[in-house]
Amino acid sequence: MFSSPIGRLACICFVVLAFLLSLPAGSARADIGAYIIIDAKTGAVLDQKNATRKWYPASLTKMMTAYVTFKAIREGRLTLNSAVVQSKNSISEPPSKMGFKVGTRFTVDTALKIILIKSANDVAVALGEAVAGSEKAFIDMMNAEARRLGMTNTHFTNPHGLPDNRQVTSARDMAILAMALRRDFPESGNFYNHPGIRFGKKTLRSANREFLLRVPGANGMKTGYICNSGYNVAASATRRGRTLIAVILGAGSGLERTAFARETFDKGFKKRSGGTKVSSLTGSSGKPPADGYCRRNKSPGAKGYMARYDMENKSGGLLAFAGVGKNKKKEIDASGFTKANGKPDWAKILDRTLGPRRVVYRPLQVGLGKPTGSPPTSASVSVSTPAVPAEDIPTPTANPMRKAEGEIREKLKKTAQGSTAGAIPQTTSQRPGSATDASQAAPGSIFRKGLDFTVPVPSPSPRK
Repeated sequence: MFSSPIGRLACICFVVLAFLLSLPAGSARADIGAYIIIDAKTGAVLDQKNATRKWYPASLTKMMTAYVTFKAIREGRLTLNSAVVQSKNSISEPPSKMGFKVGTRFTVDTALKIILIKSANDVAVALGEAVAGSEKAFIDMMNAEARRLGMTNTHFTNPHGLPDNRQVTSARDMAILAMALRRDFPESGNFYNHPGIRFGKKTLRSANREFLLRVPGANGMKTGYICNSGYNVAASATRRGRTLIAVILGAGSGLERTAFARETFDKGFKKRSGGTKVSSLTGSSGKPPADGYCRRNKSPGAKGYMARYDMENKSGGLLAFAGVGKNKKKEIDASGFTKANGKPDWAKILDRTLGPRRVVYRPLQVGLGKPTGSPPTSASVSVSTPAVPAEDIPTPTANPMRKAEGEIREKLKKTAQGSTAGAIPQTTSQRPGSATDASQAAPGSIFRKGLDFTVPVPSPSPRK
């Protein structure tokens, strides 16, 4: 029968089908750029793919920002109550950010919680300035620590992870950093294991919250995203006294990186510790992804998630989605995770791909704290880079809107009594950029620059 064209075609189809059936159901998706899972105590590699390929860290960078800060605290150069000040340079960073007014003072403790939970870029820069005296000096410290830890494919150009193609790392290097953060500073877990923060009346959720709330044993650590990196995460979980760390780079969505992390941990805890150590992985297995990675590696969509990660369908994979062969009875039934209006029911999808919530969502209460002292100058940390100029850190005034309104009323009253039409008399107590500085007012405008509607023009960042 195989001599005829129909017979040969049937043979080919049979071979292809047999090959598909032989594929491991849990094999890694091709659109996860790189990943690694290690034993947090021994550094043994349990599984990995492209672990030494260079990649953009995005906000995983903030783990190094935290590491350098914890080291400064241990060495006595500052404390958790030391002051961090929002400067012109720090507030110039784009979101995600807290947007504190220039001159706002808060504690190192608050800054660490904000960058590791909320991932605020402006606070990461302000914290670096508080530790090292300038952003550039802090970046030098970050790179020095990366070299000391053996992060051979890593180079930092900023303390937050915003786009810069010179800032690179690898899954292997981030696993080394995550392991060092847990090992060298066990107390750091109190800063990155919260699903959100509450600041005043605002609740700010962590991008890692569903992992922390749903995955058994989840206890950290940090997510990251820029278009050129895709969705990244460094995650940790502890089960039966054993802690594993997974670093996943280049997922197509936040849910995909979390679902892949959950699956990776489930498999990792079934393996015995041993084999290659993460520190023994050497070299670089490839260049970072080309610009626009996120546009090429898109979200799998509701059916894609369920086909790959549905825990009620343990076989998973392509065949479960297509309904071929033995898995035909387990074909994806969209009605099980679709609302009456035909849209995906994401609550059900989360339950079936990550598991139900095991922990009640309770955001951590965070405030400015009671900062002590002033941020150091560059000279005090033995760095030649100039510190943030004192004039760039004005002291904030209490109730600025109320005070400014009163000052405007007084000035308008004086203007009406003055001999020069339209002039607003100046006083010697004014400082440039304040709410009473008419020199920066737009023609015919009552609302002058510095009246909390605008902020001063930021001073140049060392990377710009």
